[in-house]
Amino acid sequence: MSGFVPGNSIKLLRAGPEYFPALEAACDSAEREIYLETYIFEEDATGQRIAATLSRAARRGVVVHVMIDGFGCKDISDDFLRVMQDDGVRVLKYRPQISPWTLKRERLRRMHRKLVVVDARVAFVGGINIIDDMHTPKHVPPRFDYAVRVEGPLLAEIHPVAERLWMLVMWTQFRRRWQASPIVVQARPCGAQRAAFFVRDNLRHRDDIESAYLDAIAQATTEVVIANAYFFPGKSFRRALADAAARGVRVVLLLQGRVEYVLLHYASRALYRYFLEAGVEIYEYHRSFLHAKVAVVDEQWATVGSSNIDPMSLLLAREANVMIDDAGFARELKTSLNDAMELGAQRVHRESWKRQSLPARIMTWICYELVRFMTGWSSYGRAREFK
Repeated sequence: MSGFVPGNSIKLLRAGPEYFPALEAACDSAEREIYLETYIFEEDATGQRIAATLSRAARRGVVVHVMIDGFGCKDISDDFLRVMQDDGVRVLKYRPQISPWTLKRERLRRMHRKLVVVDARVAFVGGINIIDDMHTPKHVPPRFDYAVRVEGPLLAEIHPVAERLWMLVMWTQFRRRWQASPIVVQARPCGAQRAAFFVRDNLRHRDDIESAYLDAIAQATTEVVIANAYFFPGKSFRRALADAAARGVRVVLLLQGRVEYVLLHYASRALYRYFLEAGVEIYEYHRSFLHAKVAVVDEQWATVGSSNIDPMSLLLAREANVMIDDAGFARELKTSLNDAMELGAQRVHRESWKRQSLPARIMTWICYELVRFMTGWSSYGRAREFK
């Protein structure tokens, strides 16, 4: 994608309580079109709210496009979708064939990004699915996650991405009766923030998001703070963090402390020793489920998006991140991360990590080897990076 674009207004949205009202307001003000892409669209109270908002827009003549992932939404009911479709909402499933008996690696290539574009004038990018993130049994809600609301010239980069994927999937599924109504992006400067939009796909932009991270880490002079839900970086990413710590940069990782996906959880912990010995600080978040995919470098560069730092996001899935070059935004995000570490996380110390039990060590390394094997089987080319 292109470099940083000036003149934008980027607003940080913390979890569902801030994100969903902003999303509803934007959709209720839509006049021409809405593109909504999400990995998960639950039929819970939040899903019903957003579905109703989309239906309202369609009934007043807005062309509403909803794309959901075939695996992430494998349990969504036809009745739920039919209500929106009867109101005029156009719904597509990205790679709907998810049979476990199909061993083709292509079925693992998911649409994981969470992207909404309204009238080519406002966009939302982040890690928040359409799901009730206040419903977290035995945890303090909501899920720990972020998105951004974007206005300004960056829409000229974001809108075509949503439009192209819709057209691609529409044509591959023979939905040609849905004629597109081209809209000219006239996103004028409306703020003072420089920002860039990066996607990951399996064609021209395979490494764009990871490369943006690596460039920022390589240029760091004081501090790198990364909060990531599913953290299993490849060799280049590991070395970049270790090299930064070696030259005196404070490197902080805020990771998932609660077990959500057993295999990846323990595989990720196999990397702790490497990072701790390199001088990297690790905090595990226990207050609720951590779902964030954000970072702050030198209190100037920041990113918010859908991309985890693991093989699925970096090698297989369609992802989208916004990179922001703005001290005010970076400080706001860092303050939020500091609060999370202080109120809901525990630091992992090098000495205590060395004293973990033998069963825990065995479990960790079994999971690590399994993830390495699965990465090699499911990916192409760069899978060796994760070994």
